[in-house]
Order: sequence, then C-alpha cells, then structure tokens
Amino acid sequence: MEKKIRVCESCGEKITGRSDKRFCSDYCRNTKHNEANKDSSNYIRKVNNILRRNRRILAKFNPHGKSKVLGNVLMEEGFNFAYYTNIYETKKGMRYHFCYDQGYLKLEEGWYALVERQEYVK
Repeated sequence: MEKKIRVCESCGEKITGRSDKRFCSDYCRNTKHNEANKDSSNYIRKVNNILRRNRRILAKFNPHGKSKVLGNVLMEEGFNFAYYTNIYETKKGMRYHFCYDQGYLKLEEGWYALVERQEYVK
C-alpha cells in the first residue's frame, strides 16, 4: 500500500508527523487562519478603534465622573455618535449611551450630560 504524500495547506511543503496534520508549522497554520478571517478582523478592528476613541473623548471631558459638554465639541474631537457599547434606560425613560464605562445623555440645545458608569448600573 502506497502512502499518500501530504502537503501543507498554506505553503505546499511536505508534511511529516501525525496523519491528520494539515500544516507544516504554527506559522503556516496562523497565516492560513488570518487570511481566512481578515475581512471580519479588519471590520472588528475598525469598530473597536472607534469605540476606544469615543471612550477616550468622553473621559477627557468627564474627569470627575459627571459633567456637561456641547455635542459640537465632542464631534470636533472626533466623537462618532453612531458607535456605543450599550444603552441604559432609567425608570424615567432617559436613555444613556455608553462607550464601555463612559456614558452620555442628550440634553436640550445641543448639550450632553457625561457620566461614568456606577457599579449598580448593569
């Protein structure tokens, strides 16, 4: 019975070792996996960068845990209101949008109340 020659799915080199082995090295395995997932990884990386930037901006204007700022000021810093991690709705129906632990509430005349998440807010 003749043995079938197995080749790496990434680089095409001959594989030795276990019969179910698909790659010649960890490098080739990682390369193949990264190629297969690069589209979704790039999108996720882009969204995470926007969320981190939003959080940094909120934290910059909210050093003491509670403050007010104009929406224009946030936008000038690069804040993107379309991206947030979650919404917290109070019993009175007010909706806070959060970027991780930093949140904001739209007020009147372009103002935003900035808050830091408290332990009791889930």
